[in-house]
Amino acid sequence: MSVNVNRNVSDQFYRYKMPRLIAKVEGKGNGIKTVIVNMVDVAKALNRPPTYPTKYFGCELGAQTQFDAKNDRYIVNGSHEANKLQDMLDGFIRKFVLCSECDNPETDLNINPKKQTIGSACKACGYRGMLDTRHKLCTFILKNPPESDSTCVKEKKEKKNRKKDKENGSGSGEAGNHNDVDAPDAVDGEEEDDDWAEETTEEAQRRRMEEISDHAKNLTLSEDLEKTLEERVNMFYNFVKQKKESEAIDSADKEILAEADRLDVRAMGPLILSELLFNENIRDQIKKYKRHFLRFCHNDKKAQKYLLGGFECLVKLHQGQLLPRVPIILKDFYDADLLEEDVIFAWAEKVSKKYVSKELAKEIHAKAAPFVKWLKEAEEESEGSEEDEEEDDENVEVVYSSSAQELKVETIQPEKAEEEDDLDIDAI
Repeated sequence: MSVNVNRNVSDQFYRYKMPRLIAKVEGKGNGIKTVIVNMVDVAKALNRPPTYPTKYFGCELGAQTQFDAKNDRYIVNGSHEANKLQDMLDGFIRKFVLCSECDNPETDLNINPKKQTIGSACKACGYRGMLDTRHKLCTFILKNPPESDSTCVKEKKEKKNRKKDKENGSGSGEAGNHNDVDAPDAVDGEEEDDDWAEETTEEAQRRRMEEISDHAKNLTLSEDLEKTLEERVNMFYNFVKQKKESEAIDSADKEILAEADRLDVRAMGPLILSELLFNENIRDQIKKYKRHFLRFCHNDKKAQKYLLGGFECLVKLHQGQLLPRVPIILKDFYDADLLEEDVIFAWAEKVSKKYVSKELAKEIHAKAAPFVKWLKEAEEESEGSEEDEEEDDENVEVVYSSSAQELKVETIQPEKAEEEDDLDIDAI
């Protein structure tokens, strides 16, 4: 029975299918193990080596794994149900198979052992990006890159060699009978030269230039990733600067993010943007460029830390205007969802001289202290109010009347014990 590769898609006509995992438990006691019977077929459907999902199971379960490629046996130590492994496989597919842009599984992994990076290239939408290498499986992938590229190259070389051998063999056989070779038939006069001649129209030239530029982009991608981090950061800086100077920065948020991903400097994006897009009028600029920063900072705590670093650098440049306004600006960042509470609290706990001097960093933290205190108190109050609301909800009743046009909410007071009328003490 087959299932959708992306099981979040419920369409029965979804064309990306894979076999359902079949697990078989073998052995007893300490030697018990789970053999994934059809791992080769599943991995083939995902276009990944069967060792990758097997190792992923081992990382997630904290179990040892064994591979026997000759006999197609892929084993995870311990007893594990097939349904549990199937759910775990969804996590592997989400992290290492699906394209982050279009959610299609038509992706290839590009390993760079020198830079210790894993790139993902989507054949469906053309997206190219870098995978998060914090997962334990990434270490295994870097040491055991996919063999698809190398085998493909070997096949091409073998095919080319066979073709050469064939040409050489036929040439040596015909060498003795060189005089017997017939002259080629005359070309039919009715055939048009357009079949083999190259078009010289402006449209054809433009198409050829686009093809060349696309090919050059792919070459540039691999070349740029070979450069040092400092060189890639400078390239990203110049890209954003060029967008700003050409007055195309307002609508270039997607392009800027794509360039950061291409150069593998996404987390550092807010640091560069802060330098180029902010000045002493930062409060207005936060509103103006909120979308640009959100693309980097949303759910990315590392990028948020770089944003705080960029803010410290900005305070250094405009110390007189911005230092007294530190708490207000931090609140603007917080209200714009560019900074999360956890990141602000972690930053406030430790004074760092990474971006500015120790003395200025202490001043910035001292100015930020009232905002941090307010944020902590607000968090505590919100937790307390949630508990009070839960208690209040118990005393609320929704009253429906057929004659009324709206639902009415009434608060029911707790009933008090009715006092008995004319209580006779002697009767007690």
